[in-house]
Amino acid sequence: MRQFAGYLAVAILVAVGSLWLVRHQPTQLPAAPPEKPNLVADLTPEEKIAVGVYQSVNRSVVNLTSKSVAADDFGFFAEPREGSGSGIVLDKQGHVLTNYHVIDNARRVEVTLFDGTSHEAKYVGGDPSNDLAVIQVDAPADKLFPIIWGDSNLLLPGMRVYAIGNPFGLDRTLTTGIVSSLNRSLRSENNRLIKGIIQTDAAINPGNSGGPLLNKHGQMVGITTAIIGRSGQNSGVGLAIPANTAKRVVEELIKFGKVKRADAGIVSVYQTERGLLISRLDPNGPAAKAGLRGPQARTIRRGETLYRVLDRAKADLIIAIDGQQVKTLDDMLTIIESKQPGQKATFRVMRDGKATDIAVELVEAEG
Repeated sequence: MRQFAGYLAVAILVAVGSLWLVRHQPTQLPAAPPEKPNLVADLTPEEKIAVGVYQSVNRSVVNLTSKSVAADDFGFFAEPREGSGSGIVLDKQGHVLTNYHVIDNARRVEVTLFDGTSHEAKYVGGDPSNDLAVIQVDAPADKLFPIIWGDSNLLLPGMRVYAIGNPFGLDRTLTTGIVSSLNRSLRSENNRLIKGIIQTDAAINPGNSGGPLLNKHGQMVGITTAIIGRSGQNSGVGLAIPANTAKRVVEELIKFGKVKRADAGIVSVYQTERGLLISRLDPNGPAAKAGLRGPQARTIRRGETLYRVLDRAKADLIIAIDGQQVKTLDDMLTIIESKQPGQKATFRVMRDGKATDIAVELVEAEG
C-alpha cells in the first residue's frame, strides 16, 4: 500500500511539473513576413534609364482629341469625325506642341492632361511646311509639367531613344528603340519637303503623332510625326521632326502665330537637268524688281494675224543661290527660307548663254 502511494505521489509531481512548464514556456513570436524585394535595385542599368525617363516625362505628354466635320464629294457636310493624337506641354502658360496634321481642320480640340482632366484648346499658330502646330489650354499651372528640350544635333545612329504617346488612345505609352538613321526627308501635307528627319525603330502607331522622342536624359530630341508602312501601323520605321527645327518654329508660332519666312517673289519654276527655269514671277516682287526674268513675250505672225506668245527660252535659268547649287524647288526654298526678310540672296542665272549674278533683297512671305 505504501509502495502504491509512493508511485501515486511521483505521478502527481510529474503532472504538476508538466503543467507548470506549459504555462511558463516562452511565447513563440510569429515568423516575420518576408521583406519586399527592392525593385529598383533589381533593375538592369538599361531598365533604370527607361523607368527614369518615363517617370520624369510622362506628365508632360497629353492626349489630343480633335473633332471635325468632313465634306462629301459634293461639298456638303457629312458625319462628324473624331481624331486623336499626342501633344507636349511647353510651358506653365499652357502652350502645347503637336503635329499640324493632328489638329488641321479641327473645329474643336480637347486636351487631356496626365490627371485625366480635359480642357478645350485654342489655336495659337501652325506651320504646315514642318507639320508643327501650337495650341493652348487654360489649365492650372501646377497641373502643367513642361518638357525639357534636348539638342537633336547630338544624335547618332545607334543611340537609344524613347517615345511617349497615346497609340490607339492608350494614354502615355512608352516605347523604346534606337536612332536608325538621320537626315531623312519627309513630304508634308502641303507638299513641302521636311529635311533632317530622324528615323527610329521605336514603336510608333496611330495616336503617337505629336508626342516626344527622348534621349536617355529625358530631354526631347524629336517630335514623332509619321509611320512608314502599308498597314498604317508600326513597321519598325518611324520618323520624327528634329527638336532643333521644332524649337525655332515654336518660338515664332507663339510670338507671331506663324513662321516668318523670307520670299523672293518667284511664283513657279520648271525643274530641268541644269537648274530651275523661271516660269512665273510676282511682277511686284523683289526678284522682278532686281531684274530676274521669266518667260518673255514675243509676237509671231500666222497668215495675216499677229499673236503674242511667251518664249520660255528667254527666261532666266537659276543654277545657284549664294554659291550653293540648286536643282529642285526644295533646294531653292531651303536656302531662301534660311534667311530673314530684309537680307539679300545672290542668284546666279544663265541668261543668253552667260552666267550672271543678281542680288535680290528678300521680303516676308505672305500667309
